[in-house]
Amino acid sequence: MNSTLPLPFDFDDQHVPVNGPAAQPVDVVEQAARLREIPYNYTSFSDREIVIRLLGEDAWRLLDELRGERRTGRSARMLYEVLGDIWVVQRNPYLEEDLATNAKRRKLLIGALRHRLTEITRRREPADAVRDGKVGQLLAAAAEAVDAFEARFTTVEKLRERVRRALAKHTRADNIRSDAFARVSHVTDATDWRVEYPLLVLMPDTEDEIPALVRACIEFGLTIIPRGGGTGYTGGAIPLTALSVVINTEKLEALSAVELVTLPGLAEPVPTVRAEAGVVTKRVAVAAEQGGYVFAVDPTSADASCVGGNVAMNAGGKKAVLWGTAVDNLAWWRMVDPDGNWLEVERLEHNLGKIHEAAAARFQLPWKDGSQAPAVARVLRTEQLELAGAIFRKAGLGKDVTDKFLGGLPGVQKEGADGLITAVRWIVHRMPSATRTVCLEFFGQPADAIPSIVEIRDYLKAAGKAPGGALLAGLEHLDQRYLKAVGYAAKSKRGTLPKMVLIGDIVGDDEDAVARAASEVVRIANARSGEGFVATSAETRRKFWLDRSRTAAIARHTNAFKINEDVVIPLERLGEYTDAIQKINIELSIRNKLALLAALRCACSNRSR
Repeated sequence: MNSTLPLPFDFDDQHVPVNGPAAQPVDVVEQAARLREIPYNYTSFSDREIVIRLLGEDAWRLLDELRGERRTGRSARMLYEVLGDIWVVQRNPYLEEDLATNAKRRKLLIGALRHRLTEITRRREPADAVRDGKVGQLLAAAAEAVDAFEARFTTVEKLRERVRRALAKHTRADNIRSDAFARVSHVTDATDWRVEYPLLVLMPDTEDEIPALVRACIEFGLTIIPRGGGTGYTGGAIPLTALSVVINTEKLEALSAVELVTLPGLAEPVPTVRAEAGVVTKRVAVAAEQGGYVFAVDPTSADASCVGGNVAMNAGGKKAVLWGTAVDNLAWWRMVDPDGNWLEVERLEHNLGKIHEAAAARFQLPWKDGSQAPAVARVLRTEQLELAGAIFRKAGLGKDVTDKFLGGLPGVQKEGADGLITAVRWIVHRMPSATRTVCLEFFGQPADAIPSIVEIRDYLKAAGKAPGGALLAGLEHLDQRYLKAVGYAAKSKRGTLPKMVLIGDIVGDDEDAVARAASEVVRIANARSGEGFVATSAETRRKFWLDRSRTAAIARHTNAFKINEDVVIPLERLGEYTDAIQKINIELSIRNKLALLAALRCACSNRSR
């Protein structure tokens, strides 16, 4: 985020003198002048980033030096207009599509760009050889950028047509999309961070089509971006190069009912659900419930995220407390590797619990010929992978988001970097008969309230070890900023917003034990300036959890162009972390306000003269 806001200055020579008054903070003037002068720039890219992308780093250095001399007002504006016209077209596929299909309009635009460069040439000052040399280098770079912009319409369309013909051999022609709508809707994910628009978007009808599509894309040197619901907050589905193809798996939506399957190395059949990669997470949960079971993977994006993304991100959710994340609940999964072959990963001797609680985890990995359907494909080679269970969790942290490698286990937690998930078989679970959902609202300082999380965890961990004891099946922490963002309605009668809220599910087969545990958890909250509320009916429990699902609202209070990632912090140090983050927020807020005031003083001083 910029430390000052862009102001409506006209930085022509006649409005900003070379020698301003001594009281002016020169660095603030310079910064305010350079925040955003390229027209039509509604993107998150700064002027500096745009110049570097279109003209190169040397050009930005030259432009920066020339602008520091305060003799380039009109010429600088014309150059920025050239860059703005190029940039707005490249960042808006609808404009780009219109120009690609209208040669006359495209010719007029290119002519206008070159006319501006000619006007800048006329204003050059040969008497100042050093300065004129810099202007000449800038003009040469800008002319090359205009030439490249003009040529791009032809070269890109030729490449797109060649790729389209190759891909049409393996899927229907209308599954290969290059229209503006398809490209715009696949340029970003839930981060709203936009880098490059993809060359094409593929929407295959069946799982069997994907290996050949992958092979064709690789032959053309294109980067492949797997995508499901586009709900990720890590940027995994964002194209970083224009020479990319997004493969959207949403049409892969076959889903079974609960099936009892005997898994390798186990004597008794296990309840499972088979799903293709495009199945929405919520549908798997519903299928499990209809069979009398519970699906463990429960991210806040369950209503829109897809199964393939659940595996690629090692998704968890509130039920991870009891049954772990995606990797703990996979019987097998299938993916397409970068060679366009099938890779099936099957868990052997599944412990039917959290993977890190097993001494070792073994997997069978057969690679199969991608030119055939997976059920009948020829096996190319087979490997076995044995990993220590402990590597899947970091001591004291739980899920380790820093370890994408996971001992080399393919697919899981790789964000699509080593293959494209196509199908999965999940293990589902039997929920204990009694459930209480608690909502705990804390009104004291977060650092004082946060230790209750550890106390609740430790209490229920001990209670669960006793015969018929209650278990913690889900726990979610919501801080004050989140509560404000989602418009949280406090259950307490205090009339103020809580500083922190904890929502948790307590389960067990002994209803009295569950009720006692819920009461004790409320008592723990009361001891730390909190109030507790207990829900027993399914409808009330659903309402308690509703605020947790409103993650999109948090975007109102954050920078829309950032990338989020899971941050795993030891529970014992969460209070310390919260205080440190709050301190950073206060310091940055004060710094930004001071910079803004300095810029406003500068603006008022300039206008008064």
